[in-house]
Amino acid sequence: MRRIKLILEYDGTGFHGWQFQPGLRTVQGVLVDALQKMTNEKIKLIAAGRTDAGVHALAQVAHFNTASTIPLDGFLNGLNSLLPDDLVVKDVKDVGQEFHAQRSAIGKRYLYRILNRALPSAIVRFRVWHIPTILDIYKMSEGCKYLIGKHDFSSFRASGSEIRGSVREIFEIKINKEKGDFINIIIFANGFLKQMARNIVGTLVEIGTSKYPPKYIKEILEAKDREKAGPTAPPYGLYLLEVVY
Repeated sequence: MRRIKLILEYDGTGFHGWQFQPGLRTVQGVLVDALQKMTNEKIKLIAAGRTDAGVHALAQVAHFNTASTIPLDGFLNGLNSLLPDDLVVKDVKDVGQEFHAQRSAIGKRYLYRILNRALPSAIVRFRVWHIPTILDIYKMSEGCKYLIGKHDFSSFRASGSEIRGSVREIFEIKINKEKGDFINIIIFANGFLKQMARNIVGTLVEIGTSKYPPKYIKEILEAKDREKAGPTAPPYGLYLLEVVY
């Protein structure tokens, strides 16, 4: 039995997230359909993380087991010939049975993109969060300092999440301004709670508009209360950038 690792890129706009849902178009559902057509086997596909509806990925990682003898380039070319234009398999590798796309990961890096100007964009409207109010990225960066390290991120977890344990470690947060009025926020952590990245971004935006001072982040963490943090940023500005093993 082989275990195969996939690197995936997808535009989340037309998907109801990663996880299979009956009657809905999901990344997992579309990819499993293609794999089962190629192998004539029932495929169990496991990803490094479940992206929400509208969230994009530049390097999602997934694995599956198969008895198929199809060569790697056959899987790569065959899958891409069967998949829609908004989902691409970038790489295919044979890995050992000890590899697990989710459990073997030691960290994930997410990118959030903001268009910070008065007028929205017709071209990238489903790729960025348009914020017309000028943001102070210095204040936002100051707020990030309170997020670095191991903390209980209950205040940044989506309400109703069933995952036990809310302690995660953020290794690094970078904020930079790109030509064309784009602001990039990159968060690297050992794991993320449901909507954690988007809730952090929503809170940083409120700091960037001077609604709260940077040190308010510390109060939010200590409160362990979702109501204390900022709004959830829209999904379409978020990209799974990298999974680290």
